Parts: sequence; structure tokens; C-alpha cells
Amino acid sequence: MYPAEIVLPMKGELVQHGFEDLSTPELVDQAMSRPGTTLLVLNSVCGCSAGTARPGVVMAVQQANHKPDHLVTSFAGFDLTAVQQARTYLLPYPPSSPCIALLKDGQLVHMIERHMIEGRPAQMIAANLMEAFNQHCVGVAQ
Repeated sequence: MYPAEIVLPMKGELVQHGFEDLSTPELVDQAMSRPGTTLLVLNSVCGCSAGTARPGVVMAVQQANHKPDHLVTSFAGFDLTAVQQARTYLLPYPPSSPCIALLKDGQLVHMIERHMIEGRPAQMIAANLMEAFNQHCVGVAQ
């Protein structure tokens, strides 16, 4: 498990942009049971999280015309049981951190795995997400 002094600033990067921190399995289940669209970011300490995943997610949420109803995050290697529970909603995809998932009414509709994040700029990740938002979040109240 990663120490809090390392993780908390990285968690804060998404929380300060409107993401709800899911630190328990119960919070995960509550978030996934909400109607509408939910953007789930399984955060991580790895360099691709800091360099492209978190900045790309923030860029997408700030710039998108259509946005998810709910923004949530949990931290791999820190929120252990919460992440384990969140991954049950991401099947059949194998565990991946970081990863970014868009769910609609609790069902996975778009997934960006770690291998799709590594080596790609934040702008490319943001563009990928905004395209998914346009497809799945149309009609969502802003």
C-alpha cells in the first residue's frame, strides 16, 4: 500500500476538479447504482497517471460539450477494497491502473486501459473521452 503523503496530493488533483473520492466498496456500489453516466478513474502513482491520464481526464471534463452526470475516482494501491469492487464493474477487462471507464446506468460503455494511456499525450486521452461523452452523454443535464 502506498503512503498517504504520496497518494493524497494525487487524489486531490481529481477531487479539486469535481471528482468524488470512492474509498470504500460501499461508496463504489452507491456510485455505480446511480442512474445516468459515470466517469470512473482508477488513479495510480505511475508516471502515465501524472503525465497524461489525470491531465487528460481533467481536460476532457473541462472542455467537453456533453459531460457525464457523475465523476468518481478511486486509487489503486491505496483504496484497496474500493478498487477491487470498482473492477467488478469493469469486467471483462483485466485489472489496469490507471484506467478510465465510462458507465451508463451502471453498465460499462467505454474503457481506456493503461496500455492505451502509456505513451499518449493528455490531449489524445481527452479527445478519446470527449468522443465517448458525445456518444453516451448526449441529453445529460449540464
